[in-house]
Amino acid sequence: MFLKELSEASGISSREQEIRDLIREYVKPNVDEVFTDSLGNLYAVKGKDKVGPKVMLAAHMDEVGLMITNIEKNGLLRFSPVGGVDPRVLVSKPVAIGKNKVIGVIGAKAIHLQRPEERSQVLGYDDLYIDIGASDDEEAKKLVKTGDVVVFATKFQELGDLLLGKAFDDRAGCTALIELTKCEFACPVYFVFTVQEEVGLRGAGPASYRVAPDVALVLEGTTASDVGETDEANYSTTLGEGPAVTIMDRSVISHPGVVSMLFKLARENGIPLQMKRTITGGTDAGKISLSRGGVPTAVMAVPCRYIHSPVTVMNYNDLQHMVKLAEIFVQEIAQKGVELS
Repeated sequence: MFLKELSEASGISSREQEIRDLIREYVKPNVDEVFTDSLGNLYAVKGKDKVGPKVMLAAHMDEVGLMITNIEKNGLLRFSPVGGVDPRVLVSKPVAIGKNKVIGVIGAKAIHLQRPEERSQVLGYDDLYIDIGASDDEEAKKLVKTGDVVVFATKFQELGDLLLGKAFDDRAGCTALIELTKCEFACPVYFVFTVQEEVGLRGAGPASYRVAPDVALVLEGTTASDVGETDEANYSTTLGEGPAVTIMDRSVISHPGVVSMLFKLARENGIPLQMKRTITGGTDAGKISLSRGGVPTAVMAVPCRYIHSPVTVMNYNDLQHMVKLAEIFVQEIAQKGVELS
């Protein structure tokens, strides 16, 4: 399964080399051309010389994580987040640091040593450190350095139809794109694996400008809060009810014509599809849609519980349905053009 390897690979924003190399090897046999730009975006092109609308399918390679900011005299490592990571979920999580993937654990003062008033306080980044077993800073500096990135050392697992792993935002979308490179389309299709989405959608704008697509679809992993402590009205999305289409978030209002087409094709082909019911967050669609003279763009995403944390849970059926609907969508665009009124 592509998702296992992609999930366990490292790819913090601005350090996407490992995940990019892995994806390149997967897509190379399926496409006509593969190349990378100066930012690190990966392009896989199929049917470049075919006549018809140019379609851009995009998913970001990068994941949230941490970066080492200081090595203290006692050998403990201080860090800052790369992307949106809630410090409350970090205590006691195993991590891998730098190119050599030095193993460590995120620590904090043990509860036995905390004063009563400290036990009711939420831990912040200033209260956390990474322990790699070094006795002092000299020993630590032989293993890691300031500026090294830190990924969560989470192993992929299957729980029936549910899958557990890290970085499903957006290794789910990357998996879908890889699967779609196997399909044959009657129009030119650019499969773009973008960089630095988690720190400001930085790769998508230049990528869209370069491709100059007639229409774009962003494939993502998105929030699911279908758990006990959440009011049903705030679920956002629900696992097992198909991929979710974003109508609006903080970065984009999806093109109404693209959204309507997705729901129409889902109904006609018996594919479950839901609407994302919250408007928080943002995706590469925000930059792609504003490129050049504007690009009709929408977002379709796999619901993921515990997103932007060391462990994420998703339903594999939702991913399969997203791949199928995206394939049908591109075929429809190839046959009928981009009249998306």
